[in-house]
Amino acid sequence: MVEVLFRRLQLHRTKLQFGPAADCSGRRTKRWKKLCSGKFRRQGLPSRGSGIVTRRPLILQLVNNKAEYAEFLHCKGRKFVDFDEVRAEIEAETDRITGSNKGISPIPINLRVYSPNVLNLTLIDLPGMTKVAVGDQPVDIEHQIRDMLLQFITKESCLILAVTPANTDLANSDALKIAKEVDPQGLRTIGVITKLDLMDEGTDAKDILENKLLPLRRGYIGVVNRSQKDIDGKKDIRMALAAERKFFLSHPGYRHLAERMGTPHLQKTLNQQLTNHIRDTLPGLRSKLQSQLLSLEKEVEEYKNFRPDDPTRKTKALLQMVQQFGVDFEKRIEGSGDQVDTVELSGGARINRIFHERFPFELVKIVFDEKELRREISHAIKNVHGVRTGLFTPDLAFEAIVKKQVIKLKEPCLKCIDLVIQELINTVRQCTNKLGSYPRLREETERIVTTYVREREGKTKDQVLLLIDIELSYINTNHEDFIGFANAQQRNTHVNKKRAIPNQVIRKGWLTINISIMKGGSKEYWFVLTAESLSWYKDEEEKEKKYMLPLDNLKLRDVEKGFMSTKHIFGIFNTEQRNVYKDLRQVELACDSQEDVDSWKASFLRAGVYPEKDQVENEEAGPVDTFSMDPQLERQVETIRNLVDSYIGIVNKTIRDLMPKTIMHLMINSAKDFIHSELLAYLYSSADQNSLMEESADQAQRRDEMLRMYHALKEALNIIGDISTTTVSIPVPPPVNDSWMPSEPSPTPQRRPASAAPPPSRPQQ
Repeated sequence: MVEVLFRRLQLHRTKLQFGPAADCSGRRTKRWKKLCSGKFRRQGLPSRGSGIVTRRPLILQLVNNKAEYAEFLHCKGRKFVDFDEVRAEIEAETDRITGSNKGISPIPINLRVYSPNVLNLTLIDLPGMTKVAVGDQPVDIEHQIRDMLLQFITKESCLILAVTPANTDLANSDALKIAKEVDPQGLRTIGVITKLDLMDEGTDAKDILENKLLPLRRGYIGVVNRSQKDIDGKKDIRMALAAERKFFLSHPGYRHLAERMGTPHLQKTLNQQLTNHIRDTLPGLRSKLQSQLLSLEKEVEEYKNFRPDDPTRKTKALLQMVQQFGVDFEKRIEGSGDQVDTVELSGGARINRIFHERFPFELVKIVFDEKELRREISHAIKNVHGVRTGLFTPDLAFEAIVKKQVIKLKEPCLKCIDLVIQELINTVRQCTNKLGSYPRLREETERIVTTYVREREGKTKDQVLLLIDIELSYINTNHEDFIGFANAQQRNTHVNKKRAIPNQVIRKGWLTINISIMKGGSKEYWFVLTAESLSWYKDEEEKEKKYMLPLDNLKLRDVEKGFMSTKHIFGIFNTEQRNVYKDLRQVELACDSQEDVDSWKASFLRAGVYPEKDQVENEEAGPVDTFSMDPQLERQVETIRNLVDSYIGIVNKTIRDLMPKTIMHLMINSAKDFIHSELLAYLYSSADQNSLMEESADQAQRRDEMLRMYHALKEALNIIGDISTTTVSIPVPPPVNDSWMPSEPSPTPQRRPASAAPPPSRPQQ
């Protein structure tokens, strides 16, 4: 049984192979005759043997080529020019896997034959159907061979030759039986009758060949092959074809069928069926090729103009790589409308989050340390008065407290710079991924830019510390936003707390409420944070509200995640020691990352919920610090507290505004300018051009493979365009009554070969 496939990406643009049907009897027939007259054919075919001869699938790929030789996949690089060596290698490779005692294996042998006398076809020779195990064959040899055959012939993209000897009962043909299972309509099956010359005298197969006795939709073709005596006598193919032709012309029962019998007619029929099959499968094949071409288009874009013999190639590549790196870096920082990353935040977006969420949160954590601040104000007032009892609120105490609070701003400012530096370095690494073709260039680019960013880090930190020192140098109590002593004395701290617009939605998102397993376990809810409350729902449709928690007297605190937990946790608690949710004094909320935790904390800050301050109480100093203040001192502490609150608010506002500007000017914009104007010069000075532009072997191989595939796809699409306009299909023959042929459902194969090969096949004769 033979399975014939066209090779989709190696179709030759020639009428000889894909021309009109009317051309079958002309040049194409001559070409098919040449198929059998090449060097390999003249040297003979493998001799017949007793029992099972084909014990592994043989994938034979015929490739039209000027030179004539053969290659095996298992010994690449070796070219066979003698057919006896090819036959010996097939036998040796079969024995290497199956042994020498009739064992079988589904692992195919791949043989490719190059010749000017062949068409581009793929044939697969499969083991013949056998019933009884011999030698080293397993007991279930019949099922194994059946599974192997089905692995190939079930593919819709193949043609099947059902080969049956004429001296056996055709109705019992295993080939026709299994073909009926996989091709019930007979669209892919062609009957082949062999050994017509061995039938008993007085009998013939005329009714079968005329498709009358046991009809097939595509009919039968009779052939007469060489006998074992002919093979041993080195009878070549030309003589065998001439003898076959003479047999049909001289036989009284087949004389009227002679033009439709023989190997040349079988070749012509296969060629026509192949032409029809190609034409039928063109639309789907074209769509698949176009889809593959589009998927490669973007990846091949940078390789299209690649010229390895161009002396200026390395210079051009270096300039293009550096320019592209600068463009990518700027796009990631400034944002871009094209090629937006929808998976994760890019460098600029992450830096923006640091500026407007992480940094303000760090500032608030430092400033709102209420208990400690009042204690410091009390000590400052007493120390200013000394042994005297002060009647007025001392401005020196206010100035001392303010400076101490301003100094505390240095830590969050420096931390902000460190976070931005880390994001910049990550952005540089992401942008250098495109330089992976040149490992040395990528390494040097990353090193130079990172070094420059680190240098700018020192200058940026010096400038930020200078801003803090400037704030410390002069306390401007005449600022227009400063409340002054008069207003501070009358101001109520509760009135000073301005809440955002009522019912304003500040944030929505998924959070997990951590509850012990005994109380139901952790569960994820959809949270809605407004200016007045925190609510959670079953899902984001917000139809089924689970709970609403007012924000009054709530604060945040950090919670260490458990040993087995992968989530990051923070807690909400009530400052008046009341239950927050059900019988819980604290609600623990979990996020997937620390960034999400920081972002939610920043949202709570906007809603007026501040973090708890970590305070370590000194037990020994407790009695000294807990004495009650007299009413006058309490009023002075409250006044200075209001003044400090007002002035620190002004400083915070200034710092929050100046920090992003300073970092952008001294670090980010400076890095962009460096990349655009100086990076190339640094690269030239760091190493010579040849060493920088040494391409990695993996990248060169990948580029060659992609370009080869890209051009093959384009060529295939061009060929398909020609086929569409030059190939004429012949209608499928009408159905016949093939009820004589048994039809059984194809059983599920018990085992599959390790590697599925492309379709085509032939059972042992």
